[in-house]
Amino acid sequence: MDESKATPKAVVLSAVLHIGIVGFLFLAVLPCSTYENVFDALHLPAWMNPITCSKPLELQGPIIEATLIGPTGSPPPKAVKVKPVPDSTPPPPTVPPPTPPKIEAQEVKTLPPPPKQPDLKDQERVVEEAALKAEEAKQVQEEKQRQRQAELDAQAARQKQEKQKQIDDLFAKMDAAAQQTRKLDNRAKQARQQLEDLKNAQDNGAPDLPNAAQRQTGNNSQNSNLADEYAAAIQNAVTPNWLRPDNIPSVPCQVHIVQSPGGDVMSATVDSSCPYDDAGRRSVENAVLRTKTLPYKGFESVFQRNLTFTFRPQ
Repeated sequence: MDESKATPKAVVLSAVLHIGIVGFLFLAVLPCSTYENVFDALHLPAWMNPITCSKPLELQGPIIEATLIGPTGSPPPKAVKVKPVPDSTPPPPTVPPPTPPKIEAQEVKTLPPPPKQPDLKDQERVVEEAALKAEEAKQVQEEKQRQRQAELDAQAARQKQEKQKQIDDLFAKMDAAAQQTRKLDNRAKQARQQLEDLKNAQDNGAPDLPNAAQRQTGNNSQNSNLADEYAAAIQNAVTPNWLRPDNIPSVPCQVHIVQSPGGDVMSATVDSSCPYDDAGRRSVENAVLRTKTLPYKGFESVFQRNLTFTFRPQ
């Protein structure tokens, strides 16, 4: 079934139902005489009337007339004569009227004179003194507030200073710990590098030396300037790899270096005459080992497999 058609039909049926209910209620409220009048006017038979009024009783015999009797209809009572009774109560004694009290003349008291109006100058002086006292009290209160604020500011400054000091101490400790850690890391790194270099170093000894007619020391030769340049080149190559310990003296230190042709470092040993301490000696040896390859090209004529190098701190 289409809902669009069913909805108006349901609305119409609902409206008819409500109208029927209202009409039924209206007809139920009407009196029976109304129905009888309508049926008489329309000349309809009485048996079709659904609502009829009840008819009065009809009896045979004459109509009886009655007169109301009772308190309202009874005659008034007759008047009875009563003899007067003499009054035997003695008359009250005569009492003379009281004499009015004498009114004494009261003295009229004079009112005190009105207070003198205060002087305007005195009033102004009182007002000025009150204003002055109020101003002094205000100044005292403000001074107390300033002192309290100054104490609070000083306390805050002390707390801030203490906190800053604690922070500075903490950073100082952190810096000291970091510096100590760097030192330990450098020492550990040097030790590891030295061990690694010593493991990789190989000393082949004299058999790998080139044949020569006589032992060459390199002194007083025609290539003396080139030897100086060679020493300076080795110094420039080793110095960037040197981790300088603390309290190292600025004096030279001799190092015995074993290298292969081409400049590859095989080993490095500090001479016993070196004035450095153990840490300084190890730092020089590690610097040479970390260099790994010493200058070679251009210095073939002054190359030495067993080289005594004078390290100069910069």
